[in-house]
This record gives sequence, C-alpha cells and structure tokens, in this order.
Amino acid sequence: MVVGHAGGRWSFMPRKYIVYGGELSYFTRKLEAAMVFYGAEFELRSKTGESREEIESRSGTHQVPVLHTPENWMIADTTPLMTMLDGRFPDRKMYPDGPLGVLVHVVEEYFDEWIARTMVHYRWHYEESARFASLKMSGGNELAAAQVLNWGPRACRATGTESTRQQEAAEAEYQRILEAAEAQLDQSAYLLGDRPTAVDCIVLGGLRAHTNMDPTPKKVTSGFPKVIAWSEKEADVWEGVGELAPFPDSTDFAQFVLGEMITTYRPYLLANREASSVGAKAFNANIYGETVSYLTRPYPPFSAALVGERIRNTLDIEEATVVDNWLQQAGLSDCF
Repeated sequence: MVVGHAGGRWSFMPRKYIVYGGELSYFTRKLEAAMVFYGAEFELRSKTGESREEIESRSGTHQVPVLHTPENWMIADTTPLMTMLDGRFPDRKMYPDGPLGVLVHVVEEYFDEWIARTMVHYRWHYEESARFASLKMSGGNELAAAQVLNWGPRACRATGTESTRQQEAAEAEYQRILEAAEAQLDQSAYLLGDRPTAVDCIVLGGLRAHTNMDPTPKKVTSGFPKVIAWSEKEADVWEGVGELAPFPDSTDFAQFVLGEMITTYRPYLLANREASSVGAKAFNANIYGETVSYLTRPYPPFSAALVGERIRNTLDIEEATVVDNWLQQAGLSDCF
C-alpha cells in the first residue's frame, strides 16, 4: 500500500479493495458477503481519525459501507456498487443476466428497503441488545455508548416500529423469513439456487450484523440450525459454479418473498414515493392493518427506480415484455 499526504490531507492508493464499514452494519456485511463471493482481494476497515473526513468527502456520504477501489475511487451504495463489480467479476455475478437478474433485484429490494426496519427494531427496542450494540459500536466507551443509545429510539420512530402491533408483526414476519430460508437451504445451497446472488448477500448481512449478533434476535435465529450453519460458514464455501432456479418460478423462498412484498413493501414504497414527490417530510401507510407514520426517505423510490433501469437498459424488447407481465402477475408492477 502506498501512503501519502497531499496538501496536508490524508491520501493513499490501495493495492486491493478496502471496505470501510462496521461489523454491526447491515449493508457493510452485505457488501462483505458479495466481496467474498466475487473472490476479490479485500479487507474490512473502520473509518477512524484522519481518514474519516476524506472518505466522507470523496464518497459523498457519512454512511457505510464505502468501497475504496484499487484505482483509488471511493464509492458508496451497495446495489450500484455490486452492479459495477459484476462487470469486473463476470463469472461470479450477483445479478445474473436477463429476466432472472430483475427477479434477484426485486427480491433484494424487500430486504434492503423494508426488512432493514426489523433489524433496527430488534436492536434498539430491547435493552439487552441496545446496550450490547451501543457499547460495541463505541469501543466500550460508556459516554459514547450513551450517545449511540439516544439515536436508537429516533431510528425506530422514523421506520414505523413504535407500536406494539408493528413490533410483533415485524418479528412474526422475520420468523416467516427464517422458516422459508431454513426450508430452502434444505433444497439448495443458496436462497435462489446453487449459486449466490445479491439476495444471499443482504440476507447474510442481516444475520451477520444483527440477528446472529444481537442478544435478543439471536435467541430467535438459534432455532434455525441450517440458517445458522449457512451464515456462519457454509455460505462462504463457493467455488464459482452452480445454477440458479429459472425465471419466473425461481425458488420457494423467492415466491415467499414476493408474496410478502404485496402487503408490506408495496404500500410502504408507494406512500413514500408520493410523499417524496410533493416534498412531504412524513407520510402514513397502512401496514399490518394499522395506519403507521413514517419519515419520508428519498432513497427507497430511487432504489426501486434502479430496477426499472435494469429492465430498460439490460433487456431486449421481448425480455422486457416478459418481465413486465411477470411484475403485473406478482402485483408489483406499480413499484418498479
């Protein structure tokens, strides 16, 4: 590694990929899983000291992860990042070519933009998990941990998990996910077949950063031995071979997720999109039979639009028509 200072600023040119992020970060662990599947040479680092300012300035965000590439780029946002990396590792793509790549992207959206709230709930609504995470994030510093703890409830309010009904329903939904994953892993090595995709990356991100880590949800995941074994070791043992289940049926796990999206992700996304379009700071959506208030976030509609871009930019007319018909049958055409 070449290290240098230019104009008093921290700067260096990496010889391999560096993932800046955190062990307890959902999306950091998603990108980490992808880098393992790509077979890329990389290391995981935290943003510390003099590196933080340049990383955040060059990547344009304070969020993690940020990927520092061998040609000295610093890039954020896991889905576009992995699309870029697919071009660099074409034999190990996380988004397969053709309509199946769209299906992968759609299923991934559910975990990226909806199930993330369940991870937030499990971490910050349970005292044992909140204290564990805040201390770990702050390196054991009690004062810093107290500041982190103050952030947790705000995140829960913003993501609509304040009421008992929402908390119980979110946990029941995640229980169903674990049940579907446990059953799928009895049939195939990965969730959409016998090779990994972006869906495996984000599910592993949740397990490794949250539900296999935090004390409260860990009690839940411990009841799913195949999921535990897969997330702890088996998933990483991939030699770059295997087939995915074909489009449009894919796997039972994919079909399960598509069914869940109708009643949760879809009403949330559509209400968020409308609020974003008129500049509203918050919006209501009916989730689990209850009207819930959410903080408007511009990213979910932007992220969903990337699925539309994938359809327009990577499929021929015949393939695009097939995918459009599939989305209509799935009840998700107005999302993408």
